[in-house]
Amino acid sequence: MSWRRLLGCALATAMQGPRPVVLSGPSGAGKSTLLKKLLKDYENIFGFSVSHTTRQPRPGEVNGKDYHFVTREDMLKDVNAGEFIEHAEFSGNMYGTSKAAVQAVQAQNQICVLDVDMQGVKNIKKTDLNPIYISIQPPSLDVLEKRLRERQTETEESLQKRLKAAHVDLELSKEPGLFNLIIINDDLEVAYLKLKEILAEEIKKAQGPKKS
Repeated sequence: MSWRRLLGCALATAMQGPRPVVLSGPSGAGKSTLLKKLLKDYENIFGFSVSHTTRQPRPGEVNGKDYHFVTREDMLKDVNAGEFIEHAEFSGNMYGTSKAAVQAVQAQNQICVLDVDMQGVKNIKKTDLNPIYISIQPPSLDVLEKRLRERQTETEESLQKRLKAAHVDLELSKEPGLFNLIIINDDLEVAYLKLKEILAEEIKKAQGPKKS
């Protein structure tokens, strides 16, 4: 596959580029809102890796752009070879982020953003990726529940599942040294300033000359 060849090409340059950013936090904590502000204020500074999946492409999806669509056999082989920084299975299909996909973003002198759950954080910790780990959290579970209800996109069952998962994630996030920064998002502008502050050095790197 082409991304394997890309891995070899990117290895030499990836570590010179900006460090990737791992963002984690429960749905409703405000990750997407903060990311949108970053992308608006810093155009072409941030990039997103193209994930791999074993599911079939949906209408309109493009291989290599929306996902790298691969067979389960190939993905399992590459997972076992240590070529993925994180992977998981949902509804019978595998999803994951390869080292090459992240390094492809770094090779463009962009900050690669990885939005992952707590299991993804722990998996990435086992690699040599060396990202900045940031946890975005709500002020409380009560506030989180209020935000999720205001979206009006959840059934009562799915909402309770999200709240239960959030409780587990917030407890796990207390592990010392797991995150470089924990941002309690009770004021969006204050949270955004904290996010920009920890990313300032990497943003400055990415604002330098682009690599071809």
